[in-house]
Amino acid sequence: MPKIKINLAISSLILATLACNAALPASKPTATLVVIVEPTFPLSQPDLPESDADVPRVSIEETLVAITAGAAVIVDVRNPGDYAQGHIEGAINIPLSNIETNPAGLGLDKEQWIITYCT
Repeated sequence: MPKIKINLAISSLILATLACNAALPASKPTATLVVIVEPTFPLSQPDLPESDADVPRVSIEETLVAITAGAAVIVDVRNPGDYAQGHIEGAINIPLSNIETNPAGLGLDKEQWIITYCT
């Protein structure tokens, strides 16, 4: 069980780091029917993503549906000052430095889909 938690924490760290390169569209999405798709990589995956292209991406529509259904949590990995200036409504702030220094002690529900962003 601890090995799974460590792998999950490392995967979250890598996803948070690589997600910083993704850009969000400026307009709000229209309401559409979206099926929530869980991440396709296993939590105990020994080979972590090696490049930005290897990291699974989540569309805004998928994120909205997952958040509305209570199936996901959004984590803003920027520093508290940037978070205070503006963030996605409902996002929690866990700076990337905290993830790097204490990945197992983040206090996140491991049963929820954890979606990170930094822009």
